Amino acid sequence: MFRVLVSDKFSDVGLDVFRKAKGVELDYKPGVSADELSEIIGDYDGLAIRSGTTVTAELLGRATRLKVVGRAGTGVDNVDLPAATARGVCVMNTPGGNTVTTGEHALAMMMALARKIPRADASLRAGKWEKNKFQGTEISGKVLGVIGMGRVGRVVAERAKGLQMRVIVYDPYVTPEQAQKAGADKVELDDLFARADFITIHVPKSRETENLIRKDTIEKMKKGVRIVNCARGGIVNEADLYEALQVRPRRGRGARRVRQGAGDGEPAVRARQRRRHAAPGRKARRRRRKTWRWRSPSRWWTTWSTTSSPTP
Repeated sequence: MFRVLVSDKFSDVGLDVFRKAKGVELDYKPGVSADELSEIIGDYDGLAIRSGTTVTAELLGRATRLKVVGRAGTGVDNVDLPAATARGVCVMNTPGGNTVTTGEHALAMMMALARKIPRADASLRAGKWEKNKFQGTEISGKVLGVIGMGRVGRVVAERAKGLQMRVIVYDPYVTPEQAQKAGADKVELDDLFARADFITIHVPKSRETENLIRKDTIEKMKKGVRIVNCARGGIVNEADLYEALQVRPRRGRGARRVRQGAGDGEPAVRARQRRRHAAPGRKARRRRRKTWRWRSPSRWWTTWSTTSSPTP
């Protein structure tokens, strides 16, 4: 019997694949702690995960029967690939499983920033009606800069063309002809920063892309640019972003993925902002740029507002 452990939350559709497979015994333990996982992993031949489980070299060292790790999603940055290779453990992912979902989510974040939906929602929940303050802007005719023209980036580009946006793309592995098929023009990264009204990031986290958005690259961007990151935390240097927001106004930044702060689970920028403004006075509360955060059905996501006065 091939024993499989699912250590993160899966839909019933995904679990039924294992339940109906012949010769497979399924154990479903979503949210299992790292300590408990380390104790029981030696009993399993397969491990199915999402982003909540980290497969370390130490864990693999205790997985004496493990033959395969299956990642429901694209990124495998939560798996120690060299350690898995050394032990002969196959690591698999499902790169097309959430392509459309992620692309559409990026567009939803873009529209939320453009129409100031998070700020307007918080205002209405506070019992206010400030419709003139949250007029927002149209995305039609705006320049969208897509960083990364893989599966998700292509979905975003194609749908953005339907919204009458002008799409430019940076991807060193894509030819101009391939970009044209998606209705986009290939440009260099500095050109994208200089021209884009919206920037959306769709690259894996690697040595090449870590801190891709940082102090010096932010300075190259247009005033009022809106940045959406639905890829991985760490691609945007949040400390540099926070400092830039204090000095040079931009319309906003939306993130599905953020680097976690130490200890309390908050995004690093949010934790820093909370410490800096731990006990503001009444006037300071009115002056400071506000942050709202809420839980979507699947994960935390954050939008930082960067303007303190109405902007048409």
